[in-house]
Amino acid sequence: MPRRRPAASTWWPSTAASSPGCKLRSTRPDYDSHGMTEQRIQQQFFESADLLYQAAEQLARPLAMAAQMVVDAITGGNRILCAAHGLAALDADYLAARLAGRFEQERPGLAAWSLCAQARDAAGLDIARLLQAHGHPGDVLLMIEPLREQRDAWQPALAVAHAQEMSIIALTAQPQGAADEWRGLLQDTDIQIRVSHAREPRVVEAQRVLLHALVDAVDLQLLGSDE
Repeated sequence: MPRRRPAASTWWPSTAASSPGCKLRSTRPDYDSHGMTEQRIQQQFFESADLLYQAAEQLARPLAMAAQMVVDAITGGNRILCAAHGLAALDADYLAARLAGRFEQERPGLAAWSLCAQARDAAGLDIARLLQAHGHPGDVLLMIEPLREQRDAWQPALAVAHAQEMSIIALTAQPQGAADEWRGLLQDTDIQIRVSHAREPRVVEAQRVLLHALVDAVDLQLLGSDE
């Protein structure tokens, strides 16, 4: 009777000869290692959920103020210019698409653009130069920055936005308890929505939720509740 081979999902010892002088790692599943991996995965979710819970309490008010600033600009015939550096440019593109397109309710498109997309099309023109070309009084610059180290890189763009008499909504980040490093770059009329965490992945996750909450709040003011 032929010997049956095990199913692909079961462990089967190798019959290959070991190479001289080389210790092979066992192919048997390490269930203890799997348990540690699962705990690490759960830790990612728990840490993110804890930060979002704190952000809901701390950032609801500035987020509501930011939504009102966006609505005032849109209804006043102005535009929302979204900008970011590095990988955060994807979030700037995403926010502009949600505003110009739709979120959860059908509505006319809102006047929102991503300066990051234009910078790519223009062979790397910086944000400050794009603001000089496209920014007008009453427009809103919505900047997204998950890295505290990029603060100085924003100085030219923020200076241009202020000179153009634009309003600014700044999504920023810094570790819990650290001094506000953006105070010297932002004016009292600007709105800063600051995520207090030291790890970039957690900040990025929280900022994406903030963007969703912002667009939802804008839709609520423009369209009313759909519930």
